[in-house]
Amino acid sequence: MAFNLLNKDIETLTCPALVVFSKASSQKDKPPKVTHSELHKKLAASLDDKAITGKHQEVVLFRELNYKGFRHVVVVGLGKDNQQTHENVRQSMAAAYEAIKALGVKEAAIHFDGVATGKKDAADFAKATAEGLMLTSYVFNELMSGKKEEKELDVHVVTKVNDKAMKAAFAEGIILGSCVNFSRRLGDMPGNLMTPTILADTTVEAAKGTGVKVTVWDKARIKKEKMGGLLGVSNGSAQEPRFIIMEYRGTAASKKPVCFVGKGLTFDCGGISIKPSAGMEEMKFDMCGGANVIGTMLAIAKLKLKINAVGLVASTENLVGPAATKPGDVHTARNGKTFEVNNTDAEGRLILADALSYATELEPQVIVDAATLTGAMVVALGNTHTGYFTRNGGLKGKIEKAAVQSGEWVWNMPLTDFHVKDMKGTYADLSNISAGKGAGSATAAAFLEQFVGEGIPWAHFDIAGTGWAVGNRLPYCPKKGASGVMVRTFVEIAKAHI
Repeated sequence: MAFNLLNKDIETLTCPALVVFSKASSQKDKPPKVTHSELHKKLAASLDDKAITGKHQEVVLFRELNYKGFRHVVVVGLGKDNQQTHENVRQSMAAAYEAIKALGVKEAAIHFDGVATGKKDAADFAKATAEGLMLTSYVFNELMSGKKEEKELDVHVVTKVNDKAMKAAFAEGIILGSCVNFSRRLGDMPGNLMTPTILADTTVEAAKGTGVKVTVWDKARIKKEKMGGLLGVSNGSAQEPRFIIMEYRGTAASKKPVCFVGKGLTFDCGGISIKPSAGMEEMKFDMCGGANVIGTMLAIAKLKLKINAVGLVASTENLVGPAATKPGDVHTARNGKTFEVNNTDAEGRLILADALSYATELEPQVIVDAATLTGAMVVALGNTHTGYFTRNGGLKGKIEKAAVQSGEWVWNMPLTDFHVKDMKGTYADLSNISAGKGAGSATAAAFLEQFVGEGIPWAHFDIAGTGWAVGNRLPYCPKKGASGVMVRTFVEIAKAHI
């Protein structure tokens, strides 16, 4: 698939398909408007009889319309003109892409002029257009023996406006979309084909030529570095753990880095506290936090952000082998704190404990982590919002602003000293599960907080509900597969710390 921004008069093009847009009127009795003025006149009858309403993501196909150099015309709804956001545009571009794909053509043009109401929104909407197209184009079918090869499709986003900011924004959207899609593929690969070693090797290969330095610690190095949480979780698996360190330097070495930490459980059966068998195949997605941190670091490097950034991914399997951690076992994290493993299925926090301890040693300006950590988050927020925890007011403000910029939905969750108290251990400093009932996501965050250095702004993102299977909410995401959630937001958080 190829997506490009063309600075041309669309009337000069010849193409099998043309996509234009319609907007619903904010006035009750006023008909919708097609953003292409001549087609607005030509399609007047369809507008009058409400075959075209302008409703958000509405798709109306005029096959064989043969308008000038275009054989087919597709009209995609943007919703009400006074309610346009870049997220609306992103979703409508997903509808446009699916309509083009269904036509089976090799080339299509999208009429961008008129999508934005003014110059103020043009760059944001151009970026959202690129993201919507790129994200929707993602298909994971490489493991199917009889897979159909994806047809080559060139999509031209056409505008008369010659604007540097718009071009830069479109290019950024393509980079972000491609990095999200890379993260999605990591998550979609099954556990036998995406082991910790394969994840590390894939990261090394992907980072070549980007300016990102990748260092990988094997089991012997992990043991030497006293990462008792990561080592303990890995003991039940025949696959060795890996600790992946990604470093990007975009500014002076004296500038403290932004640190992103990800949970990389390439498969999680729950260990001895084994999960129910129904749906266990989805536990290949337990590494989406790590996958999305990898995608974030690649995006930061490809965008050449003037910032220093570090990505840390603790990766292992959690299985039931002869050396597996037993309920009641006590392990020691890298920072010296001990914890009782009272439920081996609460393992993500144990490997993150070591990663957060290591992140603290780097003395970063901020630490942000992502993990498919708790089922409680799914109960609380479903698959629409990612819950995040922080006690730092300044960081909270940056996160909220970053989420508005990215279009991803987040929700600030409570984290208090009461939650910390619930995680105190009986025979060790901490227990990996709460002594109380409820607040499972908050107590998990409270556990993680014990491994973050005092004074370092830190936020924890629990993506258990949003890491995969969100296509019923977001049309540019796969129906069942990995979503790549928070990559776009994390890039915006990085920008906020330049």
